[in-house]
Amino acid sequence: MSKEKNIVTAFDSIKNEVLDIVDSFIYTKNLSGQYTYANQAVLDLFEKSLAEVVGFDDSHFFDLSQSKQLQLNDRLVMDQAIRVESEESNFINAKNETLIFKVVKKPLFNSDGIVDGMCGISTDITAEKKLQAQLDEQSYLLDTMLNNIDAHIYVKDSERRFLYVNSRVAELFGDKAQNIIGKKDTEILPEEIAEHFYQSDKQVFETNKKQVIEETAHDDNGDTSHYLSTKVPFNRPDKLPALIGFSTDVTELFKLKEQFKQLANTDPLTNLYNRRFFTEQAEKEYHRAKRYSLSMTLISIDIDHFKSINDNFGHPAGDQVLIEVANHLKASLRQSDILARIGGEEFSILLPETSAKSAMVFAERIREEQSKLKVIGDWQGAIKLSVSIGVSSFLSSDKAFDAIFSRADKALYQAKNFSRNKVIYL
Repeated sequence: MSKEKNIVTAFDSIKNEVLDIVDSFIYTKNLSGQYTYANQAVLDLFEKSLAEVVGFDDSHFFDLSQSKQLQLNDRLVMDQAIRVESEESNFINAKNETLIFKVVKKPLFNSDGIVDGMCGISTDITAEKKLQAQLDEQSYLLDTMLNNIDAHIYVKDSERRFLYVNSRVAELFGDKAQNIIGKKDTEILPEEIAEHFYQSDKQVFETNKKQVIEETAHDDNGDTSHYLSTKVPFNRPDKLPALIGFSTDVTELFKLKEQFKQLANTDPLTNLYNRRFFTEQAEKEYHRAKRYSLSMTLISIDIDHFKSINDNFGHPAGDQVLIEVANHLKASLRQSDILARIGGEEFSILLPETSAKSAMVFAERIREEQSKLKVIGDWQGAIKLSVSIGVSSFLSSDKAFDAIFSRADKALYQAKNFSRNKVIYL
């Protein structure tokens, strides 16, 4: 019997030594809430010896007015014989501070199966909770900033899965952010749009370098949106490669740019191309014709007696005449032809891959149609028109487009000096 007691005593000693080196707070209590055991971590927390803890309840160690969850959990365990896993915020008298614990409490039973106390293990998670609070605050601040930036911000991995989207992206996709995160772009977007955006994603993953690209998207109404996107590689250790995307809606800027471009290339009165743009395009066609030995013809058109129209009917009438002539010329063009108002009452038509013979037929038709034109407006009577036309074609000896333009211009003035309402070729 003495030997068995020695074994039990030795076992208890080893058990206590093990429990005393554990960082967690391990303890037992009776039904009255008095401690029946406390490991060294508990004693250090209370700054008491074992004799000063065993037989005493929590009122000696905690401010129970600030540690109400502690008592509630104890009573649940012992009154209902259930296991409780919870967090407790307890004010420690000895430390004069509040600590947060992760607790697991279980009932203890006597030999008759009746609850006669409880045991508990508490882990101090105060530092972790403070860190989590800081992380939560930082996350909240970051989300607030990202959700209020005038840009669509997202993170995607190389398998096309969204890891993060801000509220602008969620709004664009017509869903909540939490419903998008974790899904692939093909699950969120129509296949054609998803593939379009993925092409630039692939450049990031293949080069592992930042990419800046312009992207477009078309909605169900047929409207087109334009985005300036910056995509940056985001490499994560032991995880799939990812990218961070910043896409700014530049649709209005794009439209404004197009408007400026149109203004730079277009005559505001007739909405035809202006001289500058016409010359640029004509130079390109000239070099193409010279390189591939193609035919090309230029037609120059001038409205006869235009000054007298302004003098007799007023400048608004003259403007209306220019508009009517432009509209009728435009209606006669092929898709490849280039029509411009060169200045004043003069127009030019460039006819790529068109012989002189075909151009002369076309020019004669223009002359006849314009001679039948009558312009009516807020003035007395109808304005009758005629035009003089000069025609010239590309020659292999031409050194520049200006040579063709010069011949057509000379032909035009010969037509005007001859009798007007005439077509002349040089």
